[in-house]
Amino acid sequence: MQKISVETGVVIPLDRPNVDTDAIIPKQFLKSIKRSGFGPNLFDEWRYLDHGEPGQDCANRPKNPEFVLNQLRYAGGTILLARENFGCGSSREHAVWALADFGIKVIIAPSFADIFFSNTSKNGILAIPLDEATVDALFAAVEANPGYQLTVDLPSQEIQLANGDKIAFSIDSFKKHCLLEGLDDIGLTLQHTDAIKAYEARRQDEAPWLFT
Repeated sequence: MQKISVETGVVIPLDRPNVDTDAIIPKQFLKSIKRSGFGPNLFDEWRYLDHGEPGQDCANRPKNPEFVLNQLRYAGGTILLARENFGCGSSREHAVWALADFGIKVIIAPSFADIFFSNTSKNGILAIPLDEATVDALFAAVEANPGYQLTVDLPSQEIQLANGDKIAFSIDSFKKHCLLEGLDDIGLTLQHTDAIKAYEARRQDEAPWLFT
């Protein structure tokens, strides 16, 4: 998992509440258990005018010009600005994989679905809940300023606005540590490799019949 510390990026505004995981990555793409390759199908049913299927070349598919990801002013954006209850619906981790594969590093919203929120930090995405008034103000700033950028500083737990103002945010200390160090569940386990090997060797001596 990639580390995240300070992220400066164009803000992509997704002005819809209750965006569920089936909208983030539709069910037909769940056949793969790899973490990569989902980016082209992020928000597939909103992003394209035809029906998408796994393995399809998305380069020549007809795009919905009204959808935010297809608008030039948000090209290359890495910070997603969303509305309340983002990531609701089924618990599919593929939704976070698709966002990460597309290049999203930070998601800001008034609230997140619990399982989705948990999955973000395990896949290198910083999810930041902010109050609705602050999120409203950010949407207004993005709308008024093409190419609007934010700088999200995880070590200091601050969002730096284009005008120099700063917004403080809170985050669980363990999640913060994992994001700063690039540690998912597997990475956390591998930190104890020596202890695991020592235990396995000891058990083989204590109960050799288990290993025959």
